[in-house]
Amino acid sequence: MPIFSQKSLRKLEDAHPIWQSILEEAIQHTDFSILETYRNEARQTEMFKTGRSHLKWPNSKHNQKPSLAVDIAPYPVDWDDLTRFYRLVGFIEGLAFTRGVQIRSGLDWDRDWDHFDNRWNDGPHLEIVE
Repeated sequence: MPIFSQKSLRKLEDAHPIWQSILEEAIQHTDFSILETYRNEARQTEMFKTGRSHLKWPNSKHNQKPSLAVDIAPYPVDWDDLTRFYRLVGFIEGLAFTRGVQIRSGLDWDRDWDHFDNRWNDGPHLEIVE
């Protein structure tokens, strides 16, 4: 059975309890890493300036503590294999659905014209919809 690395566990501590519950169940079934949860102002600014986020501080769901957003990746990470990201996201969406939690995936940004004005996806990103 897969388990979280110490780095993923540290990231999980800053995630919203709903995410903690969902991700702790998910790791029992599939291997993945938690890349990011909470981002402070400096980190969010860096992500914005480098184009890895389209949102400035404090407008990202990563900027709340506990974080309403998580970035995860199937392990081992292969950034060129989007199929693995879609499978992982689908599994996580199913777990959220069983809890009555609505989430949105960064894989859908290119279909969410109200969210961004260009075609862009963010495979690792998941957020709780409030």
